[in-house]
Amino acid sequence: MRHAPFTLFEPVQRSSCVVFAAPHSGRHYAPEFLAQSVLDSRAIRASEDAFVDHLFAPAVQFGAPLLVANAPRAFVDLNRGCDELDPAVIEGVKSPGVNARIASGLGVVPRVVAIGIPIYHGKISLAEAHDRINRFWWPYHHQLTALLEQNRAQFGQAILIDCHSMPHSAVSRGALDGTAPQIVLGDRFGAAADETLMACIHAAFVEVGFRVARNTPFAGAFISRRYGKPQMGQHAVQIEIDRSLYMDEARIRPSTEFDAVRRRLAGVIADIAKMGQSGKELAAQ
Repeated sequence: MRHAPFTLFEPVQRSSCVVFAAPHSGRHYAPEFLAQSVLDSRAIRASEDAFVDHLFAPAVQFGAPLLVANAPRAFVDLNRGCDELDPAVIEGVKSPGVNARIASGLGVVPRVVAIGIPIYHGKISLAEAHDRINRFWWPYHHQLTALLEQNRAQFGQAILIDCHSMPHSAVSRGALDGTAPQIVLGDRFGAAADETLMACIHAAFVEVGFRVARNTPFAGAFISRRYGKPQMGQHAVQIEIDRSLYMDEARIRPSTEFDAVRRRLAGVIADIAKMGQSGKELAAQ
């Protein structure tokens, strides 16, 4: 897997302090990785936030960059700490103690895909795990850090919109028909972003007809924790979109509703980008 670790889409002119990023949309499944796995080329994509990068591609039209990971989440998870190594899948790793993500098989090198099915025949070497982290995890985070620092220098603040998708089953359990949220916004219960900013983003989604929830069942993970520093003028908001809105989850293909959802999201993206325009107050400090 020697392709570039990420793709950065830049606007002609950066006019907003917002950075959009898609850490789980990578779909470069190298033959040697697939050969290691017990899963076929479709099953291994269960953890992938398929097509999220396409949904948020309009960001550059509104003066904001879009950073997209190329490596798939099943290969290396950019929304985990680089030290979240799973001894059940990596040789020579000591037990990390209590860590629910590692225990469930979802460390930085995942042991399972999101549906809980093992990825590998056995274990991989520690050297290989470190190689993945060095070639994909660190470059992505170095680039993301640089983008946010550039925006803070230029605009005085920075907003990270961390773009994800969620299985319909994650939000439909126990919900009555038509009541499950279609969008879940996460700010780690206020720790990663200012409430005024969250309220504005929430309202932007509601305005175009989405049902929105906050922090349940997804409040944000490593990326939100690492980059969300509202006391320093740097905010991180995680967005989870119900996959059933725009894709056939079983076949991992865009549905007939894809273009319509993308158009609705373009309006939201435009509103969020405007929140980060120079001279505008983004959030109460």
